[in-house]
Amino acid sequence: MEKLDLKGKTCPVPVIETKKLIESRQVDEVEVVVDDPTASENVRRFLGSRGYSTTVLQEGNVYRVEGCLQEGGAMAEQSGTQKKVLVYVDTETMGRGDDGLGRVLMRSFLSTLKELEVRPWRIVFVNAGVRNVVADSEYLGILKEIEALGVEVIACGTCLDYFHLKDSVAVGRTSNMFEIMTSFSEATNVIRP
Repeated sequence: MEKLDLKGKTCPVPVIETKKLIESRQVDEVEVVVDDPTASENVRRFLGSRGYSTTVLQEGNVYRVEGCLQEGGAMAEQSGTQKKVLVYVDTETMGRGDDGLGRVLMRSFLSTLKELEVRPWRIVFVNAGVRNVVADSEYLGILKEIEALGVEVIACGTCLDYFHLKDSVAVGRTSNMFEIMTSFSEATNVIRP
């Protein structure tokens, strides 16, 4: 089993170091040790996306993320014919000018996402856009409906920290810049309001 001790490292470093390790050679089993619950979850999701079954063991403030490569896992490529639509939201309103109109347009934009023939695979919220995923967001109901349809909703953890909103997230999950950048690279189309 390959081991990485990444205590004291903040996201996205644990995910990047894990990626470097499993891409540098065939790694059937890996253990990544971190001391941050968000880093633990991000490493677990990353390993899962690469075909590893995962378990997380917590000992006090230390998290051991163990991954075991499943048969046929890791490097299976995405079919070139499948569309992966990413929605990128960096604001609370749509367009520039009148914020009242911008809120009406954003509500309409988000509502319309549910009706698309090819639904988005993921919606990424960054900067002021993270205000859309918190408990007092006027779009919370719409976003919960979208998530219930199987669309991933992720919000930038750095942005949530900056606006002191990390404890107020009411839909989706907290993510990191590595996953956000990976989302852009995996997407076949990017839409933004």
